[in-house]
This record gives sequence, C-alpha cells and structure tokens, in this order.
Amino acid sequence: MSRRPARRRSRKTDGTEQLLLVIGGLVIVAAMIAAIVDFVRAYPWVPVVLVLLAGGAVLVWLAQRRRAAQWERVRSQGLRYALAQLDALHHRQFEHAVRDLMRRDGCTDAVQVGGAGDNGADVKATDPYGRRWVIQCKHRRAGLSGAAVGTPDLHVLNGTGRPVHKGDVIVLVTNGKFSKPALDFARSQRLHLVDRTLLGEWASGSRPLWELLRAVPPPRRPTSLS
Repeated sequence: MSRRPARRRSRKTDGTEQLLLVIGGLVIVAAMIAAIVDFVRAYPWVPVVLVLLAGGAVLVWLAQRRRAAQWERVRSQGLRYALAQLDALHHRQFEHAVRDLMRRDGCTDAVQVGGAGDNGADVKATDPYGRRWVIQCKHRRAGLSGAAVGTPDLHVLNGTGRPVHKGDVIVLVTNGKFSKPALDFARSQRLHLVDRTLLGEWASGSRPLWELLRAVPPPRRPTSLS
C-alpha cells in the first residue's frame, strides 16, 4: 500500500507561529518593564545609587587618564638632577631640590619648611593620590664618603612625622648612606629611606618617588590634587 506524500506546512501556518512568537516576546518584554517599574516605585533610591556609581567610575577613570598624561609630560620635560649636582648644593638648597622633585612628580603644593623649629620636617607635599608626605633631608658634602645617617635623626622624624605633621608617608632623603641600625629602625617604624642610589634614580626622572619606594600606603580618596 503506497504512502501518501507528507503535506507541506502552509505559509499561513508558518506566519501564525511567527506572529505568536512575536506576541509572546512582546508579552515577556512588557512583563519585564512592568516589573522594573514596580521595583523602581518600591525602591526609588536604587536608580540614583546606580547613576552615582556609574558617574563615580567614569570620574575615576578620567582622573587616572589625566594623571597618566600629566606624568608623561613631566617625565619628558621635567626636572633632572645628577648626583654630582646634588652633592655640590648647600644643605638648604638640597631641601629646595627635593621640594622641586616632588613638584615635578605632581605634588603641586610641595613646600620647603626646614629651618629652626621645623620639628623634623624639611619638605611637605601632597601627592596626586591624596597622600601627605613629610620628608627630612640630610645632605652630605662628601656624598657616599660622608658620615652615615644614624638612628637619632630617625627618632626625631618618627616622633613628629605622623602625630605632629599628620603625614601618611614619612621619608628621610640623603645623598649619602644609612647605618645598619638606622635601616633596622626605619623598617620597624614604617619609615621610608632614600639613600644615594635611590636618590640618583629618582632625581634622574625615571619614575615618581612613590613608585620607587616599597610598601607606600594606598591612595586616599580623590582630592583636588588628584
């Protein structure tokens, strides 16, 4: 007994199914929109928070791009010092040079404050990430051959850097060297030391100081400087 050929689906049937699919999709979309509207009515603060978060993310991204562009300009056009130049400076000029290097790196408020009654701080600055830097400078006319910076200078800086000057990053910079006890004390007290080698790298303009030091505190919340 011969089989009857299968009937082809009519165009009308195909069109009906497509129409049903479209209608079903519209119903689902309408239900989702209605659910979203109901949610927003019940929690009107949620969209505001989402918009603020998105806006904050965009602002942070833009600030990071601006900082990167600023540092690229600084690195290509910024101040440079050779160690021989720093060795030849008077100790007060050395403080000014450190101040200028911080300004070069984007610390627009960097100021030299060393002198009588400075309470252990020679330079203060706020970096583009909102961190407050308190820096003491120890210049050695003989450079590496001069006397090593010891713990007495660090004791003064450690006693005033945070409680008096409200610093986040406490640094002692020298064009010479540090004694072994000074290195150990600085490590135990979270003080940052910049010796002749590190100073030469920083002054040559390779990178800002906070990228050369280890264990620098994380950035603060964005400020007018960032």
